[in-house]
Amino acid sequence: MQFVKDRFNYLFGSTKGLILVAIATVAIVTAVWGMLSGPMAEMGVREVVIKILGMDIVQSEREGRIIILYHSIAMAIVAIETYMVTSLLKMKPFFKTTINAIITVGYLLTMIFGMGFAYFGHNWAFHGLYITGLSLIFFAGVLLIIALWPWNPDYYVTDKAYAHTKSGLDLERTAFFATAVTTVISALFGAVPGSYFGNGFEVFLAENIIRYPEKSVLEYSVIGHLHIMLALIGIMITLIIGRWLNFRGLLHKIAMPLMILGTIVLNLGVWGVVTPLEPVAHMIIYVGATPSMLAALFLLIW
Repeated sequence: MQFVKDRFNYLFGSTKGLILVAIATVAIVTAVWGMLSGPMAEMGVREVVIKILGMDIVQSEREGRIIILYHSIAMAIVAIETYMVTSLLKMKPFFKTTINAIITVGYLLTMIFGMGFAYFGHNWAFHGLYITGLSLIFFAGVLLIIALWPWNPDYYVTDKAYAHTKSGLDLERTAFFATAVTTVISALFGAVPGSYFGNGFEVFLAENIIRYPEKSVLEYSVIGHLHIMLALIGIMITLIIGRWLNFRGLLHKIAMPLMILGTIVLNLGVWGVVTPLEPVAHMIIYVGATPSMLAALFLLIW
């Protein structure tokens, strides 16, 4: 019994354990649902897996299933990044414990009940729990923003090896903060069109319409949400690696302002695709992506 208690405390009470659980869930989903891919279907594996697991597969619902599948995986990835951020950056113990607990429950609800709804019969209670999981993750993101507030004097830095303002504002923490804020806002950017499902808005995969010359505002919103969330996951990973490796020195002082600028401009460009700025939105996106990639390059050089 003590062994089980120790294992449970490690898996759900430590950063490494929480990351391990999340990676394991992603690995299981990838391994099982990878058996439904095109190459597996050609070899006859797909039908065997569907029959053994009792999946309810309707071809006309393929797009909806795929959307729930990659949201389930993405939420686990976001949780992993969150665990790393709460571990690497200074914050009050209350926030660290609360954020980790809420986002853990959130991604597990999203993955378990989302996949249950999509692939094992449409039990709408499962769909409700899937949405509940996404909502908890969003709430954890709001708490993370509060915990990362960089203008708290307790988190100011004076070490000349790290990027900061004359007052001591930690620019690296500000970059984390900017990424967290824009991630939460960009989550809403995808939630709005999602709320219109069943009200004249039909599900689609972005790759199927990306080349269409004309798209609706909601279609632009979905495409923008998809791309900006992937970009922000990449930016957060870059910041995490820099913090983990103790990125510092001249290149750090140059990279952090670039990362903050790039993150903000990149998001403004993506949000602009659903406004009258749409014709120049991609130009703004390129302008924002360049400083972010330069910051990553400086980390790589360092």
